[in-house]
Amino acid sequence: MNKKKFLSTAKNVINLEIKALQELKKNLNNSFNEAVIQMAKCQSKVILCGVGKSGLIAAKISATLSSVGTPSFNLAASEASHGDLGMISKKDILILISNSGETKELKNIINFANRNKILLIGIVSRKDSILYKASDIKLLIPKVKEAEGIVPTASTTSQLALGDSLAISVMKYKKFGKLDFKKLHPSGSLGAQLKTVEDIMLIGKKIPFVKENLKMKSAINILSKKGLGFILVTNNKNKTIGIITDGQIRRYNERNSDLHLKKAKDIMTKNPICVEKNILAAKALSIMNNKKITSLCVFDKKNKIKTIGVVHIHNILQSNIS
Repeated sequence: MNKKKFLSTAKNVINLEIKALQELKKNLNNSFNEAVIQMAKCQSKVILCGVGKSGLIAAKISATLSSVGTPSFNLAASEASHGDLGMISKKDILILISNSGETKELKNIINFANRNKILLIGIVSRKDSILYKASDIKLLIPKVKEAEGIVPTASTTSQLALGDSLAISVMKYKKFGKLDFKKLHPSGSLGAQLKTVEDIMLIGKKIPFVKENLKMKSAINILSKKGLGFILVTNNKNKTIGIITDGQIRRYNERNSDLHLKKAKDIMTKNPICVEKNILAAKALSIMNNKKITSLCVFDKKNKIKTIGVVHIHNILQSNIS
């Protein structure tokens, strides 16, 4: 077969799927809104189930829901009639996915849901199907042309897109944000990029504080002892009023000979740059790069005048954040 024909086949498949998504987009209606609200208010679990390729899509949607704050699991249709129906409680929401809506493995699950008044959401392509008629909320996927006329491709793409849309809509309804997302994704590169300044900042005795009237001879000793390349200057109310870096000290010494006689407040740069503890560490790194500095003071928005930590560029880079 000519290699160019492979590209032609690929483009035809993709075009079929694009067309299916366009039809899905046009056919979304208030049933989608109703499904989102019910899923967001669910006090138990959102259970997904499908057969064959639809079962694989159900597993993916379930995983996405769980990752964005909606407890969910995928129920194997073949096992449901052999005891796994006991995994479904009356407070759960059940989402069944079937292109035809007539898949025999789902019939016992549909009957169980209806008999026990379990909210049933059907994702289906046929209005005359058992699943469509039995569903409390009906999410109709437009009929599509499959690749080669038979291979589940455009239909499963539509199912997946609809599931992703439900998951993200529920996430927004529940105001599930980046900090919530981070708690469920602590590992890997994604977890690193979601770390906040609070996760990596230095606290307590590691913060290099000095009083504003401290002589620079003593301040330099503290700077050397802490090993961060800077010290923070505070007033008698423990408010951070300035910062002194080793570069500042070096430059002052090049021009003057009275450093040891000066107080910290005489040398400091006033109003050091501060960030709130919940900003992403990646954002803090961007601020450092833009300002051409290597450290930031950290505050809690409940008390902006008090420094609760410091973050050095090395802390960020050691956390694999870029």
